[in-house]
Amino acid sequence: MGAREEITRAVTAGREAGDRGDPPTACPYPASSTLRTAWIRGYAERRPLSAQPERTD
Repeated sequence: MGAREEITRAVTAGREAGDRGDPPTACPYPASSTLRTAWIRGYAERRPLSAQPERTD
């Protein structure tokens, strides 16, 4: 399997994790891996950061 295919699989796995509602800590790749970056990119596409709540104080 080539690097491009591995990255595509990592992005897809991240998207699927985001769709399931898994926490971002579910990423199976080590912090130093390019595949972790790809996984998080896919995850973020499906689970973007929610808007900051308005302050009420």
